[in-house]
Amino acid sequence: MRWAGSKRTQSLPGSIRGYSSSGRLKEGSATTETYDLSVIIPTFNEEENIAAIIGAVNEVFRQNGIRGEILVMDDDSKDRTIEIVQEIAGQHDNVRLIVRKDDHGLSQSVVEGFGAARSAILQVIDADFSHPPELIPRFYEAIQDGADIAIGSRYMRGGNIEDWPLKRRVISLGATAFGRMLFPEITDPVSGFFAVRREVVAGAPLAPRGYKILMEVLGRGWWETFVEIPFIFKDREEGESKLRADTMVDYLKQCAGIVRFAVARRSGPVWTEWTKIVRFGLVGLSGILVNMGLLYALTEVAGLYYLVSAAIAIELSIVNNFVWNDLWTFKSVRDLRFGRRIQRFLSFQVVSMGGLIINMGILYLLADIVGIYYLVANLAGILVAFAWNYAVNRHFTWVET
Repeated sequence: MRWAGSKRTQSLPGSIRGYSSSGRLKEGSATTETYDLSVIIPTFNEEENIAAIIGAVNEVFRQNGIRGEILVMDDDSKDRTIEIVQEIAGQHDNVRLIVRKDDHGLSQSVVEGFGAARSAILQVIDADFSHPPELIPRFYEAIQDGADIAIGSRYMRGGNIEDWPLKRRVISLGATAFGRMLFPEITDPVSGFFAVRREVVAGAPLAPRGYKILMEVLGRGWWETFVEIPFIFKDREEGESKLRADTMVDYLKQCAGIVRFAVARRSGPVWTEWTKIVRFGLVGLSGILVNMGLLYALTEVAGLYYLVSAAIAIELSIVNNFVWNDLWTFKSVRDLRFGRRIQRFLSFQVVSMGGLIINMGILYLLADIVGIYYLVANLAGILVAFAWNYAVNRHFTWVET
């Protein structure tokens, strides 16, 4: 098994995106394989959907010649979910039910399902038809073709979200933004629709919590390659959404745990990315020192009008930041050709101006409109501008090839 590191583009057919990485290896334990594919469905009070989703998955198996099993991991439902699955399992040998009495949670259910599955390829899908079961063969083929993880993406070209209220869209985008700070090459790292090779999770120190099990697999699993498959997310057809306020708290704790895990081991994609973030921040601090020093020197020593001094100081601090980021922060993707360096500088200049506008806009909005103390408002503006500057430069100015 492989520990994920820096990624490089991999050629894959169709509209599936693919990347690979290099890292250290770890041996896994053998498992008895009686199926080609195990579809894991975590459930809690899904009596309205469970029979239909099992039927749909089995039909996908039949139409595509896949020898698959369906493993329902239930968190001791209080409705008729268990009874319905038991009845179906009595009629279909490839349907199994595991009722979990303790440590309830979607992520915990999926991890237990990883261990109970009887195949080398594991697919996770929701019971409420928000994930289209007809796409299962594409995930299966992606793993067969060499990917360690196949991820359904709502945010790449061809993906979308239907019938979601604004509040859920905002929450989802926020969670995705956090996830992309850890895994910037993945457009939807919080997707619940994914397939994984057993070796990725076998023996991995997963610490499941909440709903974002894919983040845990990416952060602690042993993987080298991944692909993304676009899909259209549809809100649940029947039943009630389980999104709660504590879900967001669990997610933030999960992200923090993944970062601590990466820092403790000083390896993996999260460690690589956060090394860049810290360097980018340190370079930004050096730019502040350059800005303040030049503003003072040009105004007090050279006698220039302070606004002229400020304009010169801002521009030279941008030059300072570009040079250090080009030589240090993003040295792994640096192209030394003069023309490419000029292109990077111009891109960095535009992004920096955008960050300045964001900073000033948030300062004005929070201080003058909301009434927040101006120093606190300015700090908020700096943080948002920093996130903007890093994210945009990471994906456009210094693009990994």
